[in-house]
Amino acid sequence: MTEIRDINAQIDPQIDVITQIEAMLDNAGLNQQEWQTMPILINLPSLNYSTAILLAMLHGRMGYFPAILRMKPEPETIPPRFVVAEIINLRALREKARKKR
Repeated sequence: MTEIRDINAQIDPQIDVITQIEAMLDNAGLNQQEWQTMPILINLPSLNYSTAILLAMLHGRMGYFPAILRMKPEPETIPPRFVVAEIINLRALREKARKKR
């Protein structure tokens, strides 16, 4: 049986992105057993599949996820400029998510 869930993936870059992603996952409506046993296929937004592939390959070579930068637009700049909003520790996020299993 195939089930399609359309989940809003809009992110506001001005506020905490991790909390927004956690809410997105919580709103998927899956229980603990479904998260661990259900085959899930994700349709990533345009061109983001390259990022998913890169992270999977880096994890394979390194044995852990690297930290990543989250950038956000700097207000009222012409031309538009981006600044570092935060450094996100993917390994720590993975460990935190495992606690919800």
